[in-house]
Amino acid sequence: MNFDELLKLVRPAPYGGRVRSSDRPRLCDDSRLVSAGDIFVAVKGPNFDGHNFIPPALANGAKYIVCQSSSSNAIPAKPVLSEVEGAGIQFVVVKDSSLALAILAQASAGNPASKLTNLAVTGTNGKTTVTFLVRSCFQAAGLKCGLIGTVIYDTGIEVENAPLTTPGCITIAQKQSQMLKAGAKYMVIEASSHALDQNRVAAINFKAAAFTNLTGDHLDYHKTTDNYLAAKSKLFENLAPDSTAVLNKQSTYAQQIAQCTKAKILWYAIDDSADLSAHIDSIDITGTTFTLHYLGQRLRIKTPLLGRYNVANHLAATGLCLAAGLDLKTIAQGLSALAAITGRLENVKSDAPFTVLVDYAHTDDALYNVLSTLKPLCKAKLIVVFGCGGDRDKTKRPRMAKVVENFADLIIVTSDNPRTENPDDIITQIVAGFANPNSSKIKVEPDRKKAIAIAIDAASQNDVVLIAGKGHENYQIIGSQKFPFSDKQIALYLLQNRL
Repeated sequence: MNFDELLKLVRPAPYGGRVRSSDRPRLCDDSRLVSAGDIFVAVKGPNFDGHNFIPPALANGAKYIVCQSSSSNAIPAKPVLSEVEGAGIQFVVVKDSSLALAILAQASAGNPASKLTNLAVTGTNGKTTVTFLVRSCFQAAGLKCGLIGTVIYDTGIEVENAPLTTPGCITIAQKQSQMLKAGAKYMVIEASSHALDQNRVAAINFKAAAFTNLTGDHLDYHKTTDNYLAAKSKLFENLAPDSTAVLNKQSTYAQQIAQCTKAKILWYAIDDSADLSAHIDSIDITGTTFTLHYLGQRLRIKTPLLGRYNVANHLAATGLCLAAGLDLKTIAQGLSALAAITGRLENVKSDAPFTVLVDYAHTDDALYNVLSTLKPLCKAKLIVVFGCGGDRDKTKRPRMAKVVENFADLIIVTSDNPRTENPDDIITQIVAGFANPNSSKIKVEPDRKKAIAIAIDAASQNDVVLIAGKGHENYQIIGSQKFPFSDKQIALYLLQNRL
């Protein structure tokens, strides 16, 4: 069997066709989920090579094996083959099994992506905010838009907490099918660099894709900034000529992305000439007011989202919505309507005489954006609680410390998600980034709950407390286990029980 024949086999039969869905082989990329008659696609990942799991997939009853010709393990060992000889097992060898999986995932679900107007956003920071703004704009137009991203997967049928920023291609196809059943005609998705590198969205034609920025992160995976940029660029390399690339003119990497795409380009910028631009009129602790400029039109936007970086996120969302066919007036209504985003400078409201905010900022650039916004708005002390995730890019740890030191009046260094690293080792690497690690304004408390308590106990009239790093997450990963932990809920409890 070749790949084209396998594609025909997995496609749903036309209405009234003879092949029932229950008779078609099921697609799996996890050997543990394989059952009799299934297709197992062996994908080489960053931690495990799926080709090593072909024998257990066969043992579980796989009938079709898709494997990669460039892998040394593409075909199982002879003893395994001898065990399945005569059992009708069929191997399909392809050049890139991750791309094959993406194509098969869409085909087996009836190509739901082809029935949706698909929009994507990539970049180090801002992706979640952009997707929520896009969905809000479609809601303002009375249209349904599915959303897949860091915080939630919202199909219109169900909303679930997101285990990954961008899920695997089988899950994406399933979610898109649900969106169609819910009556959605649009989807917006966060495209992470990992997902782009692993071809998770490779079989989706995007009407438009936006690039927010690229700053230091994920070098534990990509190794170099060039590789990181190359992964982001794949989204734009694959855009069709009639698609739109929405690019941040004020990002130093956008020009390189522009050179690699065949799509039309819509440039956006703040206080600079661009196809789409904004002028910030005012920012205070209650929100941001700015004027949107596009093709001679001027519209004022009032949003509770704070900061210059969030104005840039509004421009990226506007560009995606314009490319999808929404008019500027409707877009402005949608931008203004979004009240808050979970874990993005989210206010933990209480009757305390100070402000407590929870934010997902977990890179030096994200911390700079948030703290440079909050500092001029803070009438008294700016108190920051932060840590760094374990088993992730270590190079950003001292950089994050340096940023926080430049803005905060009181710093509590703590654990984030230490994972399999020793929390004390992570903290030592953070503290090494401080110019004056012995300063009285720096405190170390590895227990995150105690660290938050220290910050809230130290806060007084007109202070701002920022709890950074975990944002929307309702867990903490220690070792290989997840434990219930919500910065927001812990802060709220401490505020309510504050003496």
